[in-house]
Amino acid sequence: MANPIEALAVAVSKRSRTKKWAQFLALMTPGPDDQIVDVGVNTIEYSEADNYLEQRYAYPKNITAVGVETDFSEFKQRYPDVVAVTSDGTRLPFADNSFDIAYSNAVIEHVGGREKQLAFLCELYRVGKRGYMTTPNRLFPIEVHTRIPFLHILLPKQGFDRVATLLGKSWATGDYMHLLSASDLHSLAAGAGIERYKIIPNRFLGLTMTFTFVWNKES
Repeated sequence: MANPIEALAVAVSKRSRTKKWAQFLALMTPGPDDQIVDVGVNTIEYSEADNYLEQRYAYPKNITAVGVETDFSEFKQRYPDVVAVTSDGTRLPFADNSFDIAYSNAVIEHVGGREKQLAFLCELYRVGKRGYMTTPNRLFPIEVHTRIPFLHILLPKQGFDRVATLLGKSWATGDYMHLLSASDLHSLAAGAGIERYKIIPNRFLGLTMTFTFVWNKES
């Protein structure tokens, strides 16, 4: 019998993805000539949430997908028209403003601590004239990766990691995730020298579950 909590989480996640996709199209208004870089793709898809842009976008030849893995064979079988590049998102091998849109869905919380996150945002902003980045809200009552309630807010990271390990979720400890609040995102933007941007709260039952961080250098 399926775990009802997990089933609910999957349903909420699917709804969130659908809404974010509509939001991306509305905010970025990508056209048939726009070049998009997707930073943080999975070379192997473990769920339907992975590589959402590649699954949905109408112009796959305009996508450059960036991931840290070196073997893109399975990815290329699924998306033969997408350009695949192996690179760390904190050191992108592209010229300034070489893409019309820089896209990254729920990746920045996985790149490491604040120094890595700042480098990631700096690079995303550097290469994209417009940008769309999402991340979970650290202050949402349920930690969205582990489904553990409240403890990620009440405990310091080391304490949360110990509890996660005791609950059999050691995969979620260490540098697997460093969650961000709205205040954290503002601090990262300031550190990256980004002055014109928006942070959009995406809500579930009135509570902010994720954030969307967007910019447009051309506006």
